[in-house]
Amino acid sequence: MDNLDVQRKWWWKILYKVGIDIVPGAPRKFLIYFRKRFFYIAGGVALFIFISLIGLAKYSESPRFCHSCHIMEPYYKAWKSSKHSHVACVECHYPPGSPKTILWKKFQALSQVAKYVTRTYSSKPFAEVEDSSCLQCHSTRLLEGRLVTEKGVQFDHKAHLTTTRRDRKLVCTSCHAQMVVGNHMEVTWNTCYLCHFKGMVEGRELHPVGGCTACHKLPEKDFKIGNMNYNHKDFSGKRGVACADCHQDVIQGKGNAPKERCFTCHNQPEKLDKIGDLAFIHENHITKHNVACFHCHTEMQHKVSMPGKKELSYDCSVCHLDQHTGQKDFYRGIGAKDVPQSPSPMYLANVDCVGCHISKPVESMESHFKGKTFKGSHEASCVKCHGEKFRGITAQAKKVIAEELSDVKNKWLKVKSLLAASSLNPEEKRKVQKELNDVEYNLAFIENSHAAHNIYYAAQILRKMDSVLSRLGENVGVPLPDLSEHPLMSGGFCATMCHQKVGVKVPPEFVNYKGKKMPHSAHTEMMPCVKCHEFGSHKEIKMKFKTEDCQACHEL
Repeated sequence: MDNLDVQRKWWWKILYKVGIDIVPGAPRKFLIYFRKRFFYIAGGVALFIFISLIGLAKYSESPRFCHSCHIMEPYYKAWKSSKHSHVACVECHYPPGSPKTILWKKFQALSQVAKYVTRTYSSKPFAEVEDSSCLQCHSTRLLEGRLVTEKGVQFDHKAHLTTTRRDRKLVCTSCHAQMVVGNHMEVTWNTCYLCHFKGMVEGRELHPVGGCTACHKLPEKDFKIGNMNYNHKDFSGKRGVACADCHQDVIQGKGNAPKERCFTCHNQPEKLDKIGDLAFIHENHITKHNVACFHCHTEMQHKVSMPGKKELSYDCSVCHLDQHTGQKDFYRGIGAKDVPQSPSPMYLANVDCVGCHISKPVESMESHFKGKTFKGSHEASCVKCHGEKFRGITAQAKKVIAEELSDVKNKWLKVKSLLAASSLNPEEKRKVQKELNDVEYNLAFIENSHAAHNIYYAAQILRKMDSVLSRLGENVGVPLPDLSEHPLMSGGFCATMCHQKVGVKVPPEFVNYKGKKMPHSAHTEMMPCVKCHEFGSHKEIKMKFKTEDCQACHEL
């Protein structure tokens, strides 16, 4: 090769220059050999690069590629343990469509790789999954109509996706978005609660979007709470009792969207100033960019207290100190001295205070300045829930409680006066005085806590006080009248005041005891029920008599 050839071939001139620079004094044969095979070598290199790019592109579609970045670890784990673990990430995160769309998504993915290499990535990556990706596999969802979720909630996809809700156009990820281990792209219940309950709770008023029965069916079966059987259809179906009358504490949280949450994604003043434009905010975040609601809104919860474990949810102590403590404790069946706990059946049935205190207060000048409270209403609560047969029972219960409380109080005053004049030594007087103090406490508990909240507990407390006072009277040397035959203390109030009135079968005239026919009615006329039975709460009746007790009157 002469110099003329070098001058004519520009590419050779460059190669020759490189060869000379790389290998000074390179033999002429080497340069000629390299020149003849240049295109083969260049083609091989290009082919290698091309195949590598295809392999890299294919590998980039694998979940393992996503997992190679440590910030994707929680997302990968959530996907791996979810129902979608058999579906590759790109099947959802790359929407189906034209090659142009796929190339754009590929470019975005490569930009994420570049950000990772240059350490400019965000620790909270955000992806937009379009509805078209979901509908590749779930295209029949819109046609299935109403379905029932694992939680027993009724739901219809078509009504949510084909129409606007609260003037917002929802997308699949509005409800299927939350990322926790084992729950990847499944239902985000917090979003449901936010939409159905935000702004729908005002004090005792609860008006969820669609109503309670839009999501929940009334249970058809009876259920037992404590020792009582209930059926939702009897209360909410036949009598129209509102769900919120019993389930008052089912909503917690306000679902507000504080401005501080905007800073998680935005720092531009012009965007932050848009927080008041709700139409713009929801259009851009929900409809256009599929942002999950819980990214902006605080959490709301929806749950029902378990029966028998209910805690009255209203924290009145924010404004009122020690208000209604006695009523709450009496309702829960706790607080009396030396008397076993006995919760009201209504408490065990999860009925909150506002289930009965339902009558609006009368407006007056006094209430204007001192505030007002809802009143308990026999008509609007007892009769509405339990029916006409229960009309008047509340008033009768209050009357019986007041009469027996008065008799026990007089008996207590008698013992108190006898103690002062007794000849007991100081130690004995101290013991008697302590028991009298406990009786005084229980008297005040019943009188000030409105014992009608739990008549069964009231009966146990009165029975205990009467027994203690009778014993103390004997200790000071003066027998006192036995009040155990009074309706509440004897246990007879169940049959006389309630069962007969509402049509419940009263105890039969005869019963069998140890193989013998015993005239039950004749015994109830001669002695109080507590002579043979021990009474607790509703339907909690135990036999306490023994054969020798019968022998006091009978020969067996």
